[in-house]
Amino acid sequence: MKKIILGTVIGTIVLGLALLFSPSPINSAAWSPPIAPKLANVTEQNNLLVSAELLAKGNIYGPEDIAIDQQGRLYGGTQDGLIKRVLTDGTVETWVNTQGRPLGLHFDNNNNLIVCDAYKGLLSINPEGEITILTNSADGIPFAFTDDVDIASDGKIYFTDASSKWNQANYILDLLETKPYGRFLVYNPTTKETTTLIDNMYFSNGVALSQQEDFVLVNETWRYRIIRYWLKGDKTGTHDIFIDNLPGFPDGISSNRNGRFWVAFPTLRLPTVDKLHPIPWLKNISAKLPESFKPKPIDYGLVLAFDEKGNIEGSLHDPSGETLKEISSAQEHKGYLYLGTLYNDRIGRLDLKNVAWSN
Repeated sequence: MKKIILGTVIGTIVLGLALLFSPSPINSAAWSPPIAPKLANVTEQNNLLVSAELLAKGNIYGPEDIAIDQQGRLYGGTQDGLIKRVLTDGTVETWVNTQGRPLGLHFDNNNNLIVCDAYKGLLSINPEGEITILTNSADGIPFAFTDDVDIASDGKIYFTDASSKWNQANYILDLLETKPYGRFLVYNPTTKETTTLIDNMYFSNGVALSQQEDFVLVNETWRYRIIRYWLKGDKTGTHDIFIDNLPGFPDGISSNRNGRFWVAFPTLRLPTVDKLHPIPWLKNISAKLPESFKPKPIDYGLVLAFDEKGNIEGSLHDPSGETLKEISSAQEHKGYLYLGTLYNDRIGRLDLKNVAWSN
């Protein structure tokens, strides 16, 4: 028994020394996050998401974003590279396989599905399922994590490359390194040019145009904030902070084009991560830990609604996360809110008539 205990102690010491002195995959920067706001007033905890209808449950895995075609069919990309389609009768079918990881989805005016594929770049898929790569780099730098998209009435495609260094499989390393590898870009389908609008972003994520298309919002996930980029007016070509110090990690954002934005949060703020951020050497060590020791999301469902001035209008919660958790997108369509998730096996559909403040 003593030999077993001694061997265990020695093994633990050796493992600890190896962990301490082996190279880290990251070179982290220090950051002191603001104190996380409490869920109170308009963000106070409720159970509104618990009543959501669950579509395609058990037949779709990780539909990060949801798009709806003119026939009312739902589309969602999965972890294994498929884009699945949910028919109006609830039948789930595989539509195409991008051979990557489809994330943000949005139909253009020609009924092509524009896809941000984390590994393949910005794609266009026509109604017959034929895939075309529109762009996969900008300024000589390849996209490593093409993420989310919105399309203006003039056809311009606004999208994000969340990180030019870390791909989707290593997003936790991007979080721990705390360096601005993200970009916000626009693709012009007429000229086929890709232009960087904002660089040096801390995980640029969801994209949504305003009602008048005078500005576009971009979620900066690791900074718990939303950035506004001006497309019209005296501030054209500049950007500022739309809202800061959010209660969670903002992922997808959408506009109902009637003055409201929906922002999805896959998790609330993680106290452990906030405590780690000011200590680079500790984050460097954390990056070397096995996946089971890295930060995990809190099982919680959260969506916030904002007006175009940055005021929070209301919130939707599932405190247990049993119905909907890790919500990554919220898309309003004909009186319903469709909810995508990062790793769950369902699409949520919430009847907004049951949400008093949303009417």
